[in-house]
Amino acid sequence: MSNPRVWILEQLDAERGRWMLWLPVALGLGIAVYFELPSEPALWVGPALAALSVGLAVLSPAGSLARALAIGAVAASTGFGLVAWRTASLAAPTLARPLFSLNVEGRVSDIQRLPDGVRVVLEAVRLRGNGVPPPEMMPTKVRVTLSRGAPPLTIGDRLLVLANLSPPAGPASPGAFDFQRVAWYQQLGAVGYALAPATVIERGKPDGFVRTLDALRADVAARILEVLPGPAGGVVASLLVGEQTAVDKNVAQAMRDSGLAHILSISGLHIVFVVGLVMGIVRYGIALVPALALRIDAKKVAAVLALMAALFYTALAGAPVPAQRACAMAAFALLAILLDRTALSLRLVAWSAVIVLVIAPESLTGASFQMSFAAVVALIAGWESAAPLRRRLHERAEFSDHRWAWRIGAALAASLVTTLIASVATGAFAAYHFNRLSLLGVVANLLGVPLTGFWIMPWGLLAMLLMPFGLESLALVPMGWGVEALNAIAFHVAAWPESAVLVPSLPGASLWLLTAGGLWLCLWRRRWRYAGLPVVAIGLLLGPPPAPDLLMSEDGRVLGLRDEKGVVHVASARTDRFVSESWARRQGQEGAKRWTVSADEQAAGLGCNTGLCRWRKGPWRIAMVSDEKRLAEACGSADIVLSTVDAQARCRGPRLVIDRRDAWKDGAHALWLDDLTVRRETANGRRGDRPWVPNSSMRQGAVKAPGA
Repeated sequence: MSNPRVWILEQLDAERGRWMLWLPVALGLGIAVYFELPSEPALWVGPALAALSVGLAVLSPAGSLARALAIGAVAASTGFGLVAWRTASLAAPTLARPLFSLNVEGRVSDIQRLPDGVRVVLEAVRLRGNGVPPPEMMPTKVRVTLSRGAPPLTIGDRLLVLANLSPPAGPASPGAFDFQRVAWYQQLGAVGYALAPATVIERGKPDGFVRTLDALRADVAARILEVLPGPAGGVVASLLVGEQTAVDKNVAQAMRDSGLAHILSISGLHIVFVVGLVMGIVRYGIALVPALALRIDAKKVAAVLALMAALFYTALAGAPVPAQRACAMAAFALLAILLDRTALSLRLVAWSAVIVLVIAPESLTGASFQMSFAAVVALIAGWESAAPLRRRLHERAEFSDHRWAWRIGAALAASLVTTLIASVATGAFAAYHFNRLSLLGVVANLLGVPLTGFWIMPWGLLAMLLMPFGLESLALVPMGWGVEALNAIAFHVAAWPESAVLVPSLPGASLWLLTAGGLWLCLWRRRWRYAGLPVVAIGLLLGPPPAPDLLMSEDGRVLGLRDEKGVVHVASARTDRFVSESWARRQGQEGAKRWTVSADEQAAGLGCNTGLCRWRKGPWRIAMVSDEKRLAEACGSADIVLSTVDAQARCRGPRLVIDRRDAWKDGAHALWLDDLTVRRETANGRRGDRPWVPNSSMRQGAVKAPGA
């Protein structure tokens, strides 16, 4: 082999046509680096790095690798600066602490249908009651779940409701899902629930194009649920207008376990049907009028109208990330038709990713962006690689006496291979974000995708066309039959043994390695692409990080422990289903239960009794207190005390005391115990000094074990 440097340069030069595909990767890298920083960077850093990179690009020889790398640096710096600017531009007040029995008044800006109620987002908020913040600290937006019997609502109505509010919740444990960061980019300053039926104090109309579309989406969802009020209606609302909150929880879980959850997200399948339907109707309609067909280019007219339809449908669905990606790809393909050019598939994906990241750079960190683009990149790269084999099979089929059998077999094989590629490409991301892997998704998709494509979606699109005339029920009813069959497939496959497995949380390094290796494998065409496989393998082999032994929720009210078998338990008088399930799921378990001990352990003084739980691991004696009356007893006999009541000023004996005030200040806590020390980590300390982190501080330290 020649000099390695020369060989690498030769490979890069041979792949020159693929360099452009790495542009969105560089843009995303800058965004990812921003979110990994321990503190908020100055706004001038991104533009300064971009200017420096532009200078290097200008000084580099045209067409050289140096210029390509400099352009990549420009993209990375741009992504870094863009997300930093967006973070600063969306700054909005957030409620500092929970408030109870408030009169909440605001204008309805969004309506989210739930299986058992309605959730609204209010803007131009006014709060009245004890402890309300001053006007300059009033939340910009508030999300409230309304009680049963909520009045009919439309976007623009002014609503008054008695509710309890609290700040957006932080991670349930260090490293868990960060809803506070999501809420920051939505300018959501408080969440809560109604204590009494809401009152519409003023009927209003949506102002502006976006609000009008939001109102239209809410109206369409309401009309769908009126015709199909059961679980099928929630799925239909999700399929047609992206109203995933309307999906029944059991149905949603079955969809996840069976590998059909992607169908609920408006993406390529839905956009393709819209584009295909519009293009088909327009082209065939023009062809029916010979005088018109001879004078205009029906294909280009159809492309323009299909593009308008795709943009409108994406906006109507709320423009989720998969729909943005699919719409952008469809738009580039339709523009290529208008310009009489052939669109290159992976280039479509690349430019679609650029558009999505420029519009909402924070979407990079979400499961929706990662899984959507991972699936489509892997599918296109896989089919590109299989092109020679597909040509040979096609030629054999053309000369076969059983051509129809070849075509049926090819369709089934294509569906199977497509499902396998998409499942493998998204599996690691599903494991990272949801701690769940669907093992039988191939079976469910072989049944569910054709049903969705050939029955459910055509009826759905017909229902949308009939809705302006009030005739949507004619199409929604048969669509509901198809959805009921789809739900049955999901429940049936999900009920099979080992249809889905829970896996412990992967470390962040795994996500970086899996992404880098997968991109290297998919974006290049020559054999050196296979160097990405060992990188992916290393990412999978890293394994989960050590699980914590003790846990405290961010409000300081829920305490947990991991026993000698590795099972997570709740060890406090109060529990929280979301928190406890998050703790268990991150360890690959179905759910956390109350901690109970054997008779021998009870005789040894372990277990829980009226507000005090005692546990022992190695040399450490641990007390978990939920009753203020048992605090003194706990402090006098334990090395570590976790308390849901104030304890710092009154608990001097133990080596480590963590109470609810620590949780309020630093977020959820996790402790790792060994024979010598205790390692302590907090959610806020792990996230760093970022705008969405309240009371952030880097509180991580070590405590010596007894006798050490």
